[in-house]
Amino acid sequence: MPGAGRRDKAVMHWAAPFRSVAALALPPRCPGCGAVVGADHRFCAECWGSLRFIGPPWCALCHLPFEHDRDAGATCKACARRAPRHAGVRAAVAYGPVARTVALRLKYGGRIAFARTMAALMTRWVPEQSDLLIPVPLHRWRMWGRGYNQAALIADALGVASGVAVDKFALQRPRKTPPLRGMNGRERALAVRSAFHVTPDGATRIAGRHVTLIDDVFTSGATADACTDALLGAGAASVTVLCWARALGRGD
Repeated sequence: MPGAGRRDKAVMHWAAPFRSVAALALPPRCPGCGAVVGADHRFCAECWGSLRFIGPPWCALCHLPFEHDRDAGATCKACARRAPRHAGVRAAVAYGPVARTVALRLKYGGRIAFARTMAALMTRWVPEQSDLLIPVPLHRWRMWGRGYNQAALIADALGVASGVAVDKFALQRPRKTPPLRGMNGRERALAVRSAFHVTPDGATRIAGRHVTLIDDVFTSGATADACTDALLGAGAASVTVLCWARALGRGD
C-alpha cells in the first residue's frame, strides 16, 4: 500500500524515545536473583557460575551424569537393574537453588518469559532424530487455575529455536493427580499410573515418530515414565525426555 512503509518508519521513529524510557524503567534482570543484566534471558555472573550444566560422560541409557569418564556403553546402577523404556533424559542443568528459582517463577509466579530462558539452554539437547516435541500436559482443572502449562510454553520456545514441530494436544491428562511433592518414588509412580493417554487423532500423528517429551523439572521420573508408556503404547517409535533441570539425588 503506497505510503505504508513511510508511515511505519514514522511510527517507529515516534515510538523510539518511549522504548528507551521503558528500557531504563524496566531493565533486563537476572532470572535467578533479579539483578540488572545486559540483556533479556541472561544470568548474572554469580547465578551463571552456580549452575551445573549436564552433559557426557553419562549413563548410556538414562543419561544420568557420571563423575568420571567410563566406557561408552556404561550404565548407572538403576539402569543396570532395570532399563528405562524412554531413550534417555536430557537436561540443561542440575536441579539446584538457581534452577529451582527459575522453574518456580515460571510455574507459579507468572514469569512466562522464563520459558524462553530455559529453552535457550535446552535447545542443544533436542535429539537430532526428533520428529515431534510434546509437553507433559496438565489436568484441565490445574490448567484453568494456573492459566497456562509451563511445559507447553517451553515446548513452544524450543519449537521456534529448533524447527521441530510441537504437538500440545496428542497427549492428555484426563485424571487429576495429587501433588507429588513429598512422595517417595513408589508413591509417585502409583499416583500417576494411567493418568495420561493419547487421543485417537494424536495416535495418528505420533505413530512411528521419534517424540521428545518436554517438562520443566525431572525428579523421580514417575511422570516421565507414565507419559512414555502412553506414547509408546500409542505407536511412537521412541521417546526422549528433555527438561530444564534434573534432580541428581537418590530418586535418580
